[in-house]
Amino acid sequence: MDHGGPSHHRSAAGSDESQSANETVIQAGGGSFAVHIMDLWAYRELLRILVWRELKVRYRQTLLGAGWILLQPLLTLVVMSAVFGAMLRVPSHGVPYPIFVLSALLPWGYFASSINRACSSLLSNAHIIRKIFFPRILIPISAVLAGLVDLLVGMVLLAGVLLVYGTVPSLRLLFIVPLTLVLALVALAFSLWASAANVRYRDLSFVVPFVTQIWMYLTPVIYPLDLVPGRYRFLLEINPMTPVVSAFRWAVTGDASPSLPPMIAISLGLSGVLLFGGLIFFRRIDRDMAEVI
Repeated sequence: MDHGGPSHHRSAAGSDESQSANETVIQAGGGSFAVHIMDLWAYRELLRILVWRELKVRYRQTLLGAGWILLQPLLTLVVMSAVFGAMLRVPSHGVPYPIFVLSALLPWGYFASSINRACSSLLSNAHIIRKIFFPRILIPISAVLAGLVDLLVGMVLLAGVLLVYGTVPSLRLLFIVPLTLVLALVALAFSLWASAANVRYRDLSFVVPFVTQIWMYLTPVIYPLDLVPGRYRFLLEINPMTPVVSAFRWAVTGDASPSLPPMIAISLGLSGVLLFGGLIFFRRIDRDMAEVI
């Protein structure tokens, strides 16, 4: 019975001239999704190590170290508040613009950075993949999970901005917890596609950062959704990240579009399809990843 782990095939003496009797070939096995989920649970300690390694490598030999986790969103907030809030006066529905933009910038930043890191994660760990077998899907998953630390630190920054403006959040803020789970699943869905495809098409590591930059302007991060003309608004509403960032903004500020609940349902459905498809695509690439990477 195949349990989704490595399969070992030992050739008989003289049965194949290209393989010796002592040679062992390690391949990714088949098996159902349930079996692979059990494998992930069995390798949970390795996942913890990979997440910790991702965090250490990211800020190693940097001047400020982990301080960049706080400094990056802070600098982005200052620039966006000055340009779009003070100079262009983008409407924010009566909410101070720094709060308005940061409440959506944090989930978007997590989403974009997760995809960018996951895209090149398999190639950067090629030396490990070639040597030993383990569920390779743990590598992009670790990139997505490590980003949650950045998101958590960003929430501390958001709390400080709320304090500066004297804004007291309501109990809606508790919705941040389930919304973070939704956000992580959406990020994982796209990360699986990007990381697996980058094994075959190496130029994706250059394309994905550019796409995520353009994608941000097609998501209501720096502007409210109702600022977009009605005939074009559906283009933003089918964007899986539009309801996610809008829901985060609602949890912090109370500002929400009347169409937010159906938008969230559509986003969950689309993300579920993308995640399932990403798992299938990743398994297909995983079959010969050690040889291709």
